[in-house]
Amino acid sequence: MISYLNVTYKMKNILFLIPFLSLSANFFFGQNKQKLVWSDEFNGNKLDYSKWGVEENAYGGGNNEQQIYRWDPKNLRVEDGNLVIEAHKDNPNAAGTTRPYSSARIRSKHRGDWKYCRVDVRAKLPIGKGIWPAIWMLPTDEKYGGWASSGEIDIMELVGHEPSTYHGTLHYGGGWPKNKHSGKEFKLDSGTFADDFHIFSIFWEKGKIIWGIDGKPWQTQEKWDSEKGEFPAPFDQRFHLLINLAIGGHWPGNPNDQTQFPAKMLVDYVRVYQSVK
Repeated sequence: MISYLNVTYKMKNILFLIPFLSLSANFFFGQNKQKLVWSDEFNGNKLDYSKWGVEENAYGGGNNEQQIYRWDPKNLRVEDGNLVIEAHKDNPNAAGTTRPYSSARIRSKHRGDWKYCRVDVRAKLPIGKGIWPAIWMLPTDEKYGGWASSGEIDIMELVGHEPSTYHGTLHYGGGWPKNKHSGKEFKLDSGTFADDFHIFSIFWEKGKIIWGIDGKPWQTQEKWDSEKGEFPAPFDQRFHLLINLAIGGHWPGNPNDQTQFPAKMLVDYVRVYQSVK
C-alpha cells in the first residue's frame, strides 16, 4: 500500500510530498494516522519567537564546552529558508566570563511540548575537530527530578572528528552520578553530514523510541529505567526540543588548527506529528 512519508525538498518555498512504498510513518506507528501538530519551515526573515526561546549563557553545558551561547544575528538567524546557527572564534564575554567561541542554542520549551510524537528535522551539519551540533529533547516538567532522572532524548549528536557518523542516545536512571545512558551510532555509506541535508527523526510511542535517518529506521530502544517511576518512566511525560551548536568539551575535544570557523549548522525544517486514532 502506498502511503506518504513527509520527506520534502524545498524549491522556491514549495513543499512536494514524495510517495514511499515502504518505511512510511505507518510502519513506525502501526495503523494510526499521523497529524502534523507543530512545525517551523523557517521561511521568514527572523526567528519565530512564538515557537522558540533563545538561551544566553556561558555555563559550558556541564561538559567543559568552550562556547558562549548568544542572542546575536551573527550566531542565530533565519535566511534563505533555513535556520542558521553559526559559531565564531571571537572571544566573547558574558557576565564577566570570556570564552574562545560564540554560538547559539534555541528551545521550544512552553512553546512546543509533546508526549509521544514523531519528530523530523532536516539539517546540514558542520564538521571538524571540536564541533558538536545537536538536536535533542528535555523534559518540560521534570516529573522525576533533575538530570538525568527525568530523561533526555538525543535525536542527533555529531562530534566533528567523526564527520560521517551521528549518535542517537537516551539518558535516564537517577540523578548524577547515578545516571545511565544507552544508544548507538549511525554511519553514512559515503560522504559526510556536511555534504548535504538529511532528515533526522525519532518515532516515540509508549515504551518504544525508534531513530530514523532519511525515512529509514536504524535503532530501536525499549529498555530503560527510572529510580523514581515505573517503566516507561521517565519517557512518559512532556518533552521539548533543543537545537544547538556546541564547541569543544569532554566528548569532541577542543578545536585544532584545521577546524574551520565560522562553523555553520543549517536547519531546513522541524516538524512534529502525533497519532490520530
